[in-house]
Amino acid sequence: MSLISQFRAVRRCGTPLVAITTPDPAATIASIRKSFNGTAPPIVHWDIVCGLRGLNKEGEQALAEKVTEPSSLISPVDAMIACLKMPTQTVAFFANMHRVIKEQGVSQAIWNMRDAYKANMRMLVLLCPTLDMPAEIQQDVVVLDEALPSVEALAGIVKDVYRSAEVPEPDEPTLAKATDALCGLAAYPAEQATAMCVMDCRKKDGFDSARFLDGLWDRKRSMIEATPGLSVWRGGETFDDIGGCANIKTFMRAVLSGNEPPRAIVFQDEIEKAYAGIGTDSSGVTTEMNGTQLTWMQDHDAKGMILLGPAGCAKSMFAKATGNTAAIPTIQFDIGGMKSSLVGDSGARMRQALKVVEAVSQGRALFLATCNSIGVLPPELRRRFTLGTFMFDLPDFDERQAIWRIYLRKYGFPGTTIEMRPTDDGWTGSEIRTCCDLAWRLKITLREAAAYIVPVSKSAADQIQRLRDQASGRFISASKPGVYQKESTELAAPAGRRFAEI
Repeated sequence: MSLISQFRAVRRCGTPLVAITTPDPAATIASIRKSFNGTAPPIVHWDIVCGLRGLNKEGEQALAEKVTEPSSLISPVDAMIACLKMPTQTVAFFANMHRVIKEQGVSQAIWNMRDAYKANMRMLVLLCPTLDMPAEIQQDVVVLDEALPSVEALAGIVKDVYRSAEVPEPDEPTLAKATDALCGLAAYPAEQATAMCVMDCRKKDGFDSARFLDGLWDRKRSMIEATPGLSVWRGGETFDDIGGCANIKTFMRAVLSGNEPPRAIVFQDEIEKAYAGIGTDSSGVTTEMNGTQLTWMQDHDAKGMILLGPAGCAKSMFAKATGNTAAIPTIQFDIGGMKSSLVGDSGARMRQALKVVEAVSQGRALFLATCNSIGVLPPELRRRFTLGTFMFDLPDFDERQAIWRIYLRKYGFPGTTIEMRPTDDGWTGSEIRTCCDLAWRLKITLREAAAYIVPVSKSAADQIQRLRDQASGRFISASKPGVYQKESTELAAPAGRRFAEI
């Protein structure tokens, strides 16, 4: 049900107190004003700068008759007291209430309006991007949520901007890509981004559609990153840049080409650290944020996978490469970046971030969470990642050969034979990359570079063994088909070199 349909329903039944969470209050007010059939009721508006003023002729007249010097009523409490004098069917909009609702007297003033407004079809409408409702009025205020614009609405915005700029309307493929790039933005920033890109791409000899679409994506990334805790991964790696991990790459390619493929990847790095302290943190912030994500994933039937394994075994790289492989955005979801020093603000930031994720993915987000130790994750969180938990073990011999080929080519070591490389038993892909990087950076041989590397298989042998014991028989192997099975009970020191068959 659309916001306007919901608003009409609560107005018909005489609901006196309504809060609307909206990314664009001005557009929300305009839509509501258009929805009134017949004679419009008195409509007034309050904000902290302009005070109380009429938004239509009926509202201006009512203020002139009932309220003395309305522009001086800057205080929200004084403005609400003044609104008690307004006539039947008045609609009073109060802007940015998340900033003032916890100030002294505001909650009481809102509560005082309930019965008075209920008696004669008047309505107080609180506007805000997010709202942490005080306990004393939680049961009295009906909360409505205005979703970000639909694909159809965004397509209309693009067409309107094209017409205003006197540019021929875009063809269907360009329009589809443009609306896809704008998903996740409110109506006003979507219009602004489109207008700026259209004006930047107009040329005397035609219109540069490719540049237009690139510009939209650049502006969209910047606007997404204005949301605390969200950023868009800009790297260019794909599955071709990952050696090994054959089983999970096969599985993910099937997901990406199957029914209802994801429209965005949500990457949560080291999720066990982000949610450390659930149930024990004194502030309750981490527990609240965990609960918010669990509820959202359950309600939206969001899919997810947990990528488990030692550090440096391609978990994060796989998550980042998935989006590029599918040509969809990868959104980094940083729980720590959403936390705030203000009570209640962290949960509001989490809800806003999830709202952006929902809009960008058009309801089809795939969560990929990396994890170095799964034992600390609560079972209810693990259960939300319904596509499974994959174990990324240290790469075997054949996988290491594939990884060497990738990084030797990338760092410019053509013709390097296996005899010219250092002993790499127990090395991760990250350590192979570091070896090539050091050799290139320091202008030394690969074997000389290896002297500056201590493999994680040696520095964290006990932790890796415990992780293998925990994963064996319980999770899916990232490398081989089927359930992961540990191949050895301990990580031994390298016993010698193995040569490839010729």
